[in-house]
Amino acid sequence: MALEIIFLVVGFVVLIKGADFFIDGASSMAINFKVPKILIGLTIVAFGTSAPEFAVSIKSLISGSQDIVLGNVIGSNIMNVLLIIGVSSLFSPLIVKSNTIKKEIPIMLLITCLFVVLLSDSIFDEYAINEFTRSDGIILSLFFLVFIYYLVAITIHRNYDSNEIKKMSIPKSILLTVLGICMIIFGSNYVVNSATAIAKVLGVSEKLISLTIIAFGTSLPELVTCVTAAKKGESDLAIGNVVGSCIFNIGIVIGIPVTIFGGINHISFNNFDLIFLLLSVLFLFIFSVNDKKISRFEGILNLLLFATYYAIVIING
Repeated sequence: MALEIIFLVVGFVVLIKGADFFIDGASSMAINFKVPKILIGLTIVAFGTSAPEFAVSIKSLISGSQDIVLGNVIGSNIMNVLLIIGVSSLFSPLIVKSNTIKKEIPIMLLITCLFVVLLSDSIFDEYAINEFTRSDGIILSLFFLVFIYYLVAITIHRNYDSNEIKKMSIPKSILLTVLGICMIIFGSNYVVNSATAIAKVLGVSEKLISLTIIAFGTSLPELVTCVTAAKKGESDLAIGNVVGSCIFNIGIVIGIPVTIFGGINHISFNNFDLIFLLLSVLFLFIFSVNDKKISRFEGILNLLLFATYYAIVIING
């Protein structure tokens, strides 16, 4: 137990420093290659910070730990929207651009609705057993390809908005970005593995482990990345990272592994978990449309919703 706690602390330290390197490298590349920072957040940052979730899903499916796959995605997305956006907005109100409100967040809401519908077989047929089949995985993967097409389109048509951020040479930017990704993945693996081992010693269920420790551990890159971006005034990077990560989590973290390795049977997650997942995304959309920013007050509301959900999850154990 003592050794696992040490590994847990080391994982946190590596994560935090890796995210700092990654933010600097990604922001610098946005300047060097004249790419909008929102696009950097939606692609490179999102994919890099979703790598731990992807690795966990692959490992879980191979080992037959199906609850961990779903809990990883559901818990991570709820944490991304409620916890990460909430905490980030406390440091600085997050400005949300019109294009993000009109296109990117609605895409996130749409793929979340699709994910929930595909998981809810029993709603449409009372005799059906909820499962997530290979066909469902293919549908999500194809939808994700549409999102990739959209990203390519905005790269061509969206104007570049340059702010005063630290600019480094291209080789140094790439080096920092790659180093940051490696540290994030390395740190996340230590955090998740150590936390899971500790939880098992304490006799916690697999579903609870996946929704709490594993989801939190794999969401740490997004948390550190977004808080760092918020402190630096990079609202585009923070919002883009969360939106992109949530879409990547559904499209890649669960869509691709299930497509490759087969479906998930006997889903233990109930309608409450899925409804809360939908509500978290819906609230993000409403808060953004309201005044084109996530204020500190709205961030506090997010944190209260987060606390409410996890209080119920832990109580129900």
